[in-house]
Amino acid sequence: MKSFSVEEICELLDGELQGSYNKEITGAEQIDRAKSQQITFISSAKYARQWEASEASAAIVKKNISIFPGINRAFIKVENPDLAMAKLLEAFAPEGPVMEEEIHPMATVHPTATLGKGCKIGAGCYIGKNVVLGDGVILYPNVSIFDETTIGNHTVVWSGTVIRERSVIGAHCIFHINVSIGADGFGYRPSDDGRGLVKIPQIGNVIIGDYVEIGANSCVDRGKISSTIVGDGCKIDNLVQIAHNCVMGRSCIMAGHSGLAGSVTLGDGVIIGGSASIKDHTTINSGAIVGAGSGVMNDVSPGKTVLGYPATDSREMLKQWATLRKLARN
Repeated sequence: MKSFSVEEICELLDGELQGSYNKEITGAEQIDRAKSQQITFISSAKYARQWEASEASAAIVKKNISIFPGINRAFIKVENPDLAMAKLLEAFAPEGPVMEEEIHPMATVHPTATLGKGCKIGAGCYIGKNVVLGDGVILYPNVSIFDETTIGNHTVVWSGTVIRERSVIGAHCIFHINVSIGADGFGYRPSDDGRGLVKIPQIGNVIIGDYVEIGANSCVDRGKISSTIVGDGCKIDNLVQIAHNCVMGRSCIMAGHSGLAGSVTLGDGVIIGGSASIKDHTTINSGAIVGAGSGVMNDVSPGKTVLGYPATDSREMLKQWATLRKLARN
């Protein structure tokens, strides 16, 4: 079990130490659940009020909060507790699963595939024709990579993930369990005789940038003709749908159960709340925010926050809800 002194943690976080605690810190926990020898986080006055009742021995505290640690307890004051927390949790993180063999004997690797230095391929993996894996790529057991796909250096793909043919995946990506990349887009038209639906071939591909993370059971469908694109640094939660020919800019965030219909365009830094849905051929410009549960039917201007179903300016929607609440009470 990893442990650190408060002085070591303070140095790691480049913080300012207040108070003292002479035992090792053995882990991090929420303020209302922390026990002795654990460290917690105080990023606002809400949590500061809980400090006295907490059993935690130390806390990472935002610098502008006026609070004192007390006897035999310590604070590490920092500018940004959220970033400090991320760094500390990384230090406490246990080692991941170990694959002792570079290529498990139960993996299937096509002879035309190219594997970079230090790749690890688990049992039950399938690597197709002309696949190229960069250096340090890790494929956990039961991953399928189909023909002519390229994956950049140090990308990690967890079990159950399927990456279809001709996909282009960047470096330092993380795909969690059961991600689907490059499945057919959802395209059908009524048949001439009106008695059924004709499937439209989806002959494009998926392009994913560097440092992209995609959560468990999320799907990115291939383009109908050209590419579905996920830009550098995007973070996608579990159970998210990205349909054919969508284009996402850099560092977008999509929370769980949200979805983009076909040919949606997101600018840079767009945030999509949980369970929000975006109509096809809609553009959400850079810096815009879509509230949880919203349904976007029209383009959204840069930096604007929209809310509701159909989504509109968040302040206007809140006024509408407040008026309806007053009417309901009368």
